[in-house]
Amino acid sequence: MTTLTDCRAIDAGDSLRPLRDQFVLPEGVIYLDGNSLGVLPKSAAARIADVITREWGQDLIRSWNSAGWFHMPQRLGNKIAPLIGAGPGEVVATDSTSVNLYKVLSAALNMTADDAPSRKTIVSERSNFPTDLYIAESLCRERGYRLQLVEPGEINAALTQNTAVLMLTHVNYRTGAMHDMAALTQAAHAAGALAVWDLAHSAGAVPVDLQGANADFAVGCGYKYLNGGPGAPAFVWVHPRHTDRFRQPLSGWWGHAAPFEFTPGYSPAPGITRYLCGTQPMLSLAALECGLDVFGAAAALGGMAALRSKSLALTDLFITLVEERCAGHGLGLATPREHAQRGSQVCLTRREGAYAIVQALIARGVIGDFRAGDPSTGSGQAPSTSSWQTGSPDILRFGFTPLYIGFEDVWHAVEHLKQVLETAEWKRPEFNQKHAVT
Repeated sequence: MTTLTDCRAIDAGDSLRPLRDQFVLPEGVIYLDGNSLGVLPKSAAARIADVITREWGQDLIRSWNSAGWFHMPQRLGNKIAPLIGAGPGEVVATDSTSVNLYKVLSAALNMTADDAPSRKTIVSERSNFPTDLYIAESLCRERGYRLQLVEPGEINAALTQNTAVLMLTHVNYRTGAMHDMAALTQAAHAAGALAVWDLAHSAGAVPVDLQGANADFAVGCGYKYLNGGPGAPAFVWVHPRHTDRFRQPLSGWWGHAAPFEFTPGYSPAPGITRYLCGTQPMLSLAALECGLDVFGAAAALGGMAALRSKSLALTDLFITLVEERCAGHGLGLATPREHAQRGSQVCLTRREGAYAIVQALIARGVIGDFRAGDPSTGSGQAPSTSSWQTGSPDILRFGFTPLYIGFEDVWHAVEHLKQVLETAEWKRPEFNQKHAVT
């Protein structure tokens, strides 16, 4: 059985440990919710203050040129690119994940409509993040397409001559299960379809190789593992073979080939720049850049390979300690045990009191979050490695960001969980009051 002393020894030998010092971590808090909102980089407050007081306050409009504001989406895109297996000039930081998904899914449907107009189906996972499904539903209504939702094990069989696009999130937000991007992209291409990937729960947490997987389009989030701050700009990647072939639907002036010529007709910029739309949020981009710069420091310590190794060790330890020390309290495991199928989170299941247990942990300074079980009939089953099934129990979700989470944190988190369960602390009335954000 792993002890607290063992965990402290592992932390002492952790080559990534210095990265923790680049973040603001409140005293007495074990933050296991970086898969929802990453923590504050220490450099961000001063950087944003400088943008406000000097770049905006003193230099005013001149900062579009002098401070490089105008090219920030591309500059930040180039910092994101190595984290997702993309090349220079292939990524822009802009808009939200939902807006970017609308752009790339529209472009993908345009491509298949030209090449194979009889293909009228978008295939996705039934437990995909809801906003992705909502965007797809909207486009299907507009264009007369069908959204086909299937279980993970049914994806390959669903790819037929009717499939236009396979749209998946690389790591499932609810279970932490990770798809084989290369294999599923290949299967989509073999069926004549395009592959669109959402990297919201992957980028910065697990190695991603979009080029190696030969993916077609990808979007991702800036405020989770990239630590860009609440509502941080997201990002867009389009394979170079596609970027100049089709316009995206939100043809705003920032995506124009010559935005300051102010011509009445739209001419798209070459390459990924055409996936920009309106004027960019400089304060938010500046904050996101601070989060991305930490990955520059991580590159010198082994980069994404080292972060992935630590992530797996942290999640392995959490699973082991929960099963050793919280046995008999009705907890199940929704997250795959197999490393190749696991993201950087662990999701536990419980049929009673899951929300209240999370609230009791938060009150103790162990911050995770809650996701309701799937109440549907005949749907919602996760991979075979999971205990999450139709009519499923609720989920206690814990994210492990290897940039700043340590092994002692894991030990203490499980100790708090054990105490909450053993004392039935979660039954207290204050922990059973639902909040707007869970």
